[in-house]
Amino acid sequence: MTNTTPTPTKTICVFCGSSFGNSPEFSKGAEQLGKLMAKKNYGLVYGGGTTGLMGSIAKSIASENIYVHGIIPNALVSKERKSQVEIDLINNEIKENVDNHKGETPLDDSYGKSTIVPDMHTRKRMMGQEANAFIALPGGFGTLEELFEITTWSQLGIHEKPIVLLNLNGFYDDLISFINKAISNGFISENNGKILQIASTPEEALEKIESYVTPVGRFNLNWSNQ
Repeated sequence: MTNTTPTPTKTICVFCGSSFGNSPEFSKGAEQLGKLMAKKNYGLVYGGGTTGLMGSIAKSIASENIYVHGIIPNALVSKERKSQVEIDLINNEIKENVDNHKGETPLDDSYGKSTIVPDMHTRKRMMGQEANAFIALPGGFGTLEELFEITTWSQLGIHEKPIVLLNLNGFYDDLISFINKAISNGFISENNGKILQIASTPEEALEKIESYVTPVGRFNLNWSNQ
């Protein structure tokens, strides 16, 4: 990563796991998405980890000298943010000293720039403000929480940015079935069900973002400070 990183044409927030999962298809898909984003000069804002799928997509974009901004709460630095030496020697349980890392600091610039924040709420607010669109890769509770909060924000009229669920290797099949069930049972309207677009490949995910049309029927609420 250098100081001559070009200004991205679009910045996409990617939610994903800090683990790799048990299928190589997950990390492969994350790297493919990163390479496609880099080719289009699409920057990345993400949860700031260097492990798992987070690390895979961040490094694949940053290695092409494309903008990457990782935002991570201080409490998670020692768990999700590791140097390349640590990643290479993780089985030896080498740990990085992060006591002096405060504010924006390059823990490892091969993953882009890093901002350390005090809490999860600040992380999500900053990612949401910087992003022009959102993609969710496979992940666990944290990924689901981020995905559904940003989807709910769209439903409430807080933003109208594209949101895509990237269903790599069928990982989200059951979740997609649940969403369809919630629609058929009257808990999500047909139009609001279109807020979250579904893709099965990285190429399709970017196509969905580029062709996204904000669904009608969302809440038209006033969220200004008055």
